[in-house]
Amino acid sequence: MTPVRPSVVATPGASNYPLAAAVFALALAAVHLTTGRWEFVHPERRRWFLSAGGGASVAYVFVLVLPEVSEAAIAVGELRREAFLADQLVFLVALVGFVVFYGVEVFATQRRGEAVTDAGLSYRLHVVTFATYSGVIGYLLFHQEATGLSNLFFYAVAMALHFGVTDYGLHRHYGDAFDRTGKVLLAGGTLVGAAIGFVTEIGAFPLAMVFAFVAGAIVFNVVKEELPTLTDSRFAAFVTGALVFVVLLLLT
Repeated sequence: MTPVRPSVVATPGASNYPLAAAVFALALAAVHLTTGRWEFVHPERRRWFLSAGGGASVAYVFVLVLPEVSEAAIAVGELRREAFLADQLVFLVALVGFVVFYGVEVFATQRRGEAVTDAGLSYRLHVVTFATYSGVIGYLLFHQEATGLSNLFFYAVAMALHFGVTDYGLHRHYGDAFDRTGKVLLAGGTLVGAAIGFVTEIGAFPLAMVFAFVAGAIVFNVVKEELPTLTDSRFAAFVTGALVFVVLLLLT
């Protein structure tokens, strides 16, 4: 059967399941709010969970995100026809998403551990960037290509795993600062984005651009956070997470 997919080039409009989308938005916000508590989980279990979440997220990227970006490129090429770089535009926007998040990470890594003012700037940039990112992902809860509830469910699950692992990375880097304010701002960004998605519509072309940017960001964050370091990785858990997620997607 055809795998479920998040919306990219669909006819614009609100979700066919607004109540479910709202519940999933609250669940994603809850992931932001509870990530820091994972420090109290046994380290070995935490490493297994992070590896499994990384595997599932990588599976999501390869099975759904990359094919969806390709479909969006074809659709945008048809919309723009003879326009300059019509066929490549979506891939260029995805590259921009990758580069933007790479730049944020380089800046934050270089400033971390320096003067207090520099460290504070890197923290604020990280939080603002990820709050916006969370908001866009929340927005896409209400703009799905497939009409089935299962599509919405698997999108939410993939993003919950994605948030969980990336947020744990922010918690590990910033500690109490992230636990006090960062996770609240990320949760708020998710809910604000979902609320905007509920009350607004968006055309097929700008929606394709938004998704392409997010796709590029997801690819970078998968590489950066969700593939654990070799010393902490649990390969069996990683493979299990990837296989389980692929099987569930293909059987839906």
